[in-house]
Amino acid sequence: MYKIKIGMKIVLLGYMGSGKSTIGYLLANTLACEFLDLDTYMERAEGISIPEVFEQRGEIYFRKKEEEYLKEVLALEKDLVFSTGGGTPVYGRNMETMLRATPNVVYLKVSLDKLVQRLAPEKEGRPLIARIPDQELHEFIGKHLFERSFFYQKARYVVACDGKTPEEIVSEIQSLIQSL
Repeated sequence: MYKIKIGMKIVLLGYMGSGKSTIGYLLANTLACEFLDLDTYMERAEGISIPEVFEQRGEIYFRKKEEEYLKEVLALEKDLVFSTGGGTPVYGRNMETMLRATPNVVYLKVSLDKLVQRLAPEKEGRPLIARIPDQELHEFIGKHLFERSFFYQKARYVVACDGKTPEEIVSEIQSLIQSL
């Protein structure tokens, strides 16, 4: 079993529905360290769900708090697998903050068609797409992916996830991290 170095962080990023939480949880279990999801961390700190933060306080408030909690988590002195929100790398200097905190920033790259397939059934729980009509979802996600890919591609590692099981993706990430 591979063990990460003391205080090492592995950050997972990608579009919503790319599997960051699923892969993060499995990877943390494999590496015998803690898994932390930024959205869950924020919900606990704020005392309300992410959709409620968007609804009650707006996206600007959400993004400011997200940046604050991102820095807080990256400053923790412990082994950690950490997943961000899909938009986290795009706002402020968040991507640079992550890259300065650890070399282990991994983009989980999923195709547009696969993302639409995964996200369509769970739209209501996703504030950014909850009100997008089904027939416009493909175009909306495609536009977002295009806009965000500049930031996502700055990750040290890009893992293509289509056609792979979560276990295969975890194994690939482990191989990449071990090669440091």
